[in-house]
Amino acid sequence: MNHSFADLPEEAAARRELAACYRLFDQLGWTEAIFNHITLRVPSPPGSAHYLINPFGLHYCEVSASNLVKIDIEGNDITGTGRQVNRAGFVIHGAIHQARPDAHCVMHIHTTAGCAVSCKESGLRHDNFYSAMLYGDVGYHEYEGVTTNVDERPRLVQSLGNRNHLILRNHGLLTVGGSVAQCFQRLWTLQRACEIQLAADAGAGPNREIPVSVLEKVPASRLKMNDSTKADGVSQMMFDAMLRRAGISRDAL
Repeated sequence: MNHSFADLPEEAAARRELAACYRLFDQLGWTEAIFNHITLRVPSPPGSAHYLINPFGLHYCEVSASNLVKIDIEGNDITGTGRQVNRAGFVIHGAIHQARPDAHCVMHIHTTAGCAVSCKESGLRHDNFYSAMLYGDVGYHEYEGVTTNVDERPRLVQSLGNRNHLILRNHGLLTVGGSVAQCFQRLWTLQRACEIQLAADAGAGPNREIPVSVLEKVPASRLKMNDSTKADGVSQMMFDAMLRRAGISRDAL
């Protein structure tokens, strides 16, 4: 589901949703000390793109609705909070928010499974239940060092293209979505695909391939179960259930 700018939640609600997601990432172990980012676009003046990001120096368990920083695509602190933002956060996320109007949310992680698959020459194989769902929707971006150079932005955007999942070679995973919930479901699926691939590779014997003729049908058959509105609703139901399981309340953040 591609959300329009009119679909953007008002900023206070966006802050609660994003803060809850940071806390959920912490519960899932998808953290990397004080690094990595989840960003969410918020209403902004015409011709500009403002989004929320975690302040640099805080662990995900410390992120709250009130301490999220609103920045533009160049990393400028819009409301003058004085909080520092990690440069890689606006180099990567700002580029995607600017290039993809449908990418209201961008998530990037360095999980063990994701980083391990990103280091393999073959990348993600579409031979398990979850990776089959992603067939035709995974891009790859070559490693150019720590992502702090704005010159890398055009190549990053080109690597993603119109896809919703990106494997950063020798680096980690990234997904985009029209909402926090949609982006989360995509990242959860990509992460599970990587975990299962690593587990399968550790077992004896060859892995069983899925015929391309079947793979070509899987993404469409998955989406066919719901129309676009209901598909997004499923993402939200999943996200809400995960928050409840983790004991995370948006209103408490």
